[in-house]
Amino acid sequence: MIKNRSLQIKNIFLPTFTMRMKKKLIQNLVISLIIVLSQFQFSCETDRNSRGYEYFPEMVYSKAYETYAPNPVFPDGKTAQPPVKGTIPANMVPYQYPNTPEGMRLAGLELINPFEPNKENLARGKFEYDIFCANCHGFDGRGDGNLYANGTYPSEPPSLITEEILNIPAGELFHIMIFGSAIMGPFASLIRSEDKWKVILYMKQELSRKNLNTAQ
Repeated sequence: MIKNRSLQIKNIFLPTFTMRMKKKLIQNLVISLIIVLSQFQFSCETDRNSRGYEYFPEMVYSKAYETYAPNPVFPDGKTAQPPVKGTIPANMVPYQYPNTPEGMRLAGLELINPFEPNKENLARGKFEYDIFCANCHGFDGRGDGNLYANGTYPSEPPSLITEEILNIPAGELFHIMIFGSAIMGPFASLIRSEDKWKVILYMKQELSRKNLNTAQ
């Protein structure tokens, strides 16, 4: 008797509950659709010369001062300020030797190539050399690169296959790559410091030493 009574209540309650849920869901969908359509109505602008309404003006108009905008906060009236004296960019190691003959000699005495002449470092040195050095010094280091051969540079670049180059301290070559020499421009910002050392390894180990040994 009790079981039959429960089944009767269940059969009456479930359809009613299901209908209410469906009705509620339809109401929510209708309300959401009205909201979306109203947004289209007010956001779309028929005048093509107008940008319409801006819902997030903070993203369009910066409250912060732009880099090159006038700025009343600083005495010089500029937003872009020079770095504080004595500071350096992150991850930068300043080069401490001056661009003088004395600075080059001192670099030759104090700077030591931190990289071993292994296969990986020599391959990286050759890669950088072929990009930045071969146009002048030639791919084999004989000073007959394209820029000299086609007459772009009237002055012949020095050959790297000499006892002199082999005996120059690595620190002096690093110094020359930083500041340049004669018509050779500086490579301070073009080649990373670690790659400069690897280029020097390649010049000494692969170009100078091997070619000199072959000539002998």
